[in-house]
Amino acid sequence: MSEHHPIAVIGAGLSGLVLARVLHTHGIPTAIYELDASPTARNQGGMLDIHVESGQAALRAAGLFEEFRALVHPGGEEMRIIDKHGNVRMQEAGEDGDRPEIDRNDLRGLLLNSLPDNIIRWGAKVTEARALGDGRHEVTLADGATFTTDLLIGADGAWSKIRPLLSTATPAYSGVSFVECDLPDAATRNPAAAELAGGGMMFALADGKGMLAHRETDGSVHTYVAFTVPAEWLSGIDFTDTPAAKSDVLQHFPDWDDRLRALVTDAEGPLVPRLIHALPIGHRWDRAPGVTLLGDAAHLMSPFAGEGANLAMLDGAELAAALIAHPDTEQALHAYEQALFPRSAELATESADNQAMMFGQDALEKLLVWMSSYGESVA
Repeated sequence: MSEHHPIAVIGAGLSGLVLARVLHTHGIPTAIYELDASPTARNQGGMLDIHVESGQAALRAAGLFEEFRALVHPGGEEMRIIDKHGNVRMQEAGEDGDRPEIDRNDLRGLLLNSLPDNIIRWGAKVTEARALGDGRHEVTLADGATFTTDLLIGADGAWSKIRPLLSTATPAYSGVSFVECDLPDAATRNPAAAELAGGGMMFALADGKGMLAHRETDGSVHTYVAFTVPAEWLSGIDFTDTPAAKSDVLQHFPDWDDRLRALVTDAEGPLVPRLIHALPIGHRWDRAPGVTLLGDAAHLMSPFAGEGANLAMLDGAELAAALIAHPDTEQALHAYEQALFPRSAELATESADNQAMMFGQDALEKLLVWMSSYGESVA
């Protein structure tokens, strides 16, 4: 017999977990279905800067703010802008700011540990969802099992299986591709590269390319090597052959400082290709009974404003608040979506504008001018 849940969340990412946590603190149960086999099935990504008005507000609503502060990366707010010759053009201190950095894995672990053990069904891949009428939905899993729900919430990311119930939009390639790599124990393996990268975030930009790096809590430097290239460009690199892949990547940086190139040369493990996709700016949908979206499922954007994870968490907290405030589910969904649409459109526009600035003509100088308006020390 098919299970039935009053509220079912598809996806155990940050948005779905914040939603479930806030509802849990108000005695409202949820069921979460997650395709990963376990909480540790894959690395969740690198560092996140958590914003006061969004991510931090969501953690306060979840009753987890103090626990979050205990996990913050000391000095992680340091930021540097560097030219391709290794000259530090801007440096910002990394202490006592209002956007503390945390490892995404630690943040997700905090949220997971705040929920009852039986709330998440791991290894549950959704293959189909269909409306049954009167706001109810049936969801089919890869193993053939089904369940029904009175409220279906798609928190299942860029390639959401729930989004088609509301929208025909699909993510499009943004024009930027990443190749990710890790330099563990950076201060020992390559002290010069580690010193140049600094203790927080580093931007090195030139010629429509970039190296964006984060110092992580374990002392590693995680680097995103960025290219403005056609979507098929990465398919020409054999990422199963790591030395050859490194050589292919670095041939596009022949005149860059050796310390920057070392972030790739000395990296450990395979390089990871990643195409950056985004939903149309201003993505919205007509109200459909019993279903809505959170996070990237609702408003996937490029990462160049640092807003994706923050907005996802705020989505979860705001939807929970609406469900608590409005006993009528449709009124709650309407209230949530009417606030969501303009908020996400504004931030998606900012992200797209930042991408254009960072990989356009005179990118480094434009970034320096923009950042100097916030009062940083510019060399």
